[in-house]
Amino acid sequence: MIKTDILVIGSGAAGLSFALRVAQNDSSLRVTVATKVDRSESNTKYAQGGIAVVVDECDSFESHVQDTLTAGAGICDESIVRMVVEEAPERLKELVEWGASFDITHAGELDLGKEGGHGKNRIVHHKDVTGLEIEQKLLIQIGKTRNISILDHHFAIDLITEHHLETELVPDKRTCYGAYILDVKSGEIEPILSKITMLASGGLGQVYAHTTNPLVATGDGIAMAYRAQAKICEIEYIQFHPTALYLPEESPSFLISEAVRGEGAHLITKSGERFMSKYDNRLELASRDIVAKAIDNELKISGDNCVYLDCKHLNIEDFKNHFPNIYEKCLSIGINIEINEIPVVPAVHYSCGGVAVDSNGQTSITNLFSSGECSRTGLHGANRLASNSLLEALVYSNRSYLAAKQVLHTIEILESVSSWNEEGTIIPKEQVIISHNKKELQAIMSDYVGIAKSNDRLTRAHKRVFGLYQEVEELYEKSKVSVQLCELRNLITASHLIITQSLKQEKNQGVFYNSDLV
Repeated sequence: MIKTDILVIGSGAAGLSFALRVAQNDSSLRVTVATKVDRSESNTKYAQGGIAVVVDECDSFESHVQDTLTAGAGICDESIVRMVVEEAPERLKELVEWGASFDITHAGELDLGKEGGHGKNRIVHHKDVTGLEIEQKLLIQIGKTRNISILDHHFAIDLITEHHLETELVPDKRTCYGAYILDVKSGEIEPILSKITMLASGGLGQVYAHTTNPLVATGDGIAMAYRAQAKICEIEYIQFHPTALYLPEESPSFLISEAVRGEGAHLITKSGERFMSKYDNRLELASRDIVAKAIDNELKISGDNCVYLDCKHLNIEDFKNHFPNIYEKCLSIGINIEINEIPVVPAVHYSCGGVAVDSNGQTSITNLFSSGECSRTGLHGANRLASNSLLEALVYSNRSYLAAKQVLHTIEILESVSSWNEEGTIIPKEQVIISHNKKELQAIMSDYVGIAKSNDRLTRAHKRVFGLYQEVEELYEKSKVSVQLCELRNLITASHLIITQSLKQEKNQGVFYNSDLV
């Protein structure tokens, strides 16, 4: 049994920046970070675009606020939007102090990019690997901070709350005391008890067959929080990135950054026709929900498998400099952007909803905080504005640190808790059962709960996912716990939440579209 002051679940920008703030400001505190694979593997690592932040005198907080509200289709929490936008410059400054570097112009100023939905150039970036740069520099700082321990290959199974204690008293509002963690290499499950638990486990893109999210994005944090009876909301707002590289055999899908369109690339059909003028006067720089739906509609009309991103008219040397990773990826599959268009399709990219939190990242469960993609803050509304996600993670991790700091001294770590009840002893002889059910789930979600939904498709999806739930729960009860089985269970839970909240939705807005609501 491990005891720690702070338990962080997840090692992306949200979790690592929170851990750093806590540990660097009080060396007496013990901070433990649990991550289910290698510490560098997270959604952050694959974030290409950058961080939206107002630093140019030609820009303004108000402009960024209005762009965010417009993208969010009227359901953002405006007070949260203003808070995040106004705190952004300080968080950027902190990243730079931690060693992160960002592209600058020949004049020595930040080279600010422009992405869909933004009225101004305000995207601070590092080539086309901004997330990787941030992740690496945060990990370097973590390595220098002695009171932070990172547990690689440690998978969080469930949060510890009152129902794990030997008491008949279950209060109306639950408290989090830590989590049960599986040591993947040893196979042992042990509780990690903490004063404060930070849920920063990332997204749920692997619910779908085609996603830009890495294989680790299986909705673990959202599913754990749901089982612990935390409030989950707005999870029906699943954002599809308009331009994932069309390679049907590759998973996860390779992302062609929105910043490429910000540099002037054109979306065209197979016949070479630009089509965005039919959908929005901002053309390729319309918000993601509009561009993704436009591409989806064009593919339905034409029957083609993909549309194309035309970059041939751009300055190729500038492209190579700004997007070296994208350029090399295309070249590796025989696409030379100087003479070839890039085949692209929409792919699941981001969950705008999740575990509901207040302005300090506090969930509906006492002593449980949440930050990053697994949380719902009110910033994104029905559609996330490009490059607001890294910003949200950094701002909320800071605010969660400040809030946790105020209460840490009042919290006692539990002396003990029940050991994990490992009743199941069977080790599934054929992993194909788990992998088949995962593929079946992803097919159901992609076919029935995609960009365009209907009541009939959602009802069919609900029935089929419930069948998978019953089958997998039966397997879970009699089997020895494994990461693969737990991930499948979490994916089913996340799918159930997406479907049920979609069925309750009464209005088309942002990324949510149900043809029966028109």
